[in-house]
Amino acid sequence: MLGDKITQETGQVIGTRVLASDTGPKLETTFQAQGTVLGVQGTDTGTYWSVLRADGTLYGEGNGVLMTAEGVATWKGAGVGHPSGEGMGASFRGAVYFETSSATLDRLNHCAAVYEFAIDADGKCHNEVWEWT
Repeated sequence: MLGDKITQETGQVIGTRVLASDTGPKLETTFQAQGTVLGVQGTDTGTYWSVLRADGTLYGEGNGVLMTAEGVATWKGAGVGHPSGEGMGASFRGAVYFETSSATLDRLNHCAAVYEFAIDADGKCHNEVWEWT
């Protein structure tokens, strides 16, 4: 069951590159976003790759780091998405797992989480993450 919202952030794509792939177009995207994690202000920098599948959907995996005044947390995630058809726009849904040594952010170590991540045609991104209990 979905629990509390643990992260909400907005930001911008800061880099994109095309990767070699035998299965279809594959892009690597790096973003930087600001927002809150467990109520603490922070910056999230992440890189993920996504591949366009034969049915027109996207599959992607990524990792990143959340930096706050209360400590640092790393994350790994994977999800399925849909391109918007406008520029780099896409919307993803998936699962993410965190790791931290911060006492303030320790709750992240004890949960799986689900996310909604969206990018618009101009590379602006929005991310929300909920604890999965």
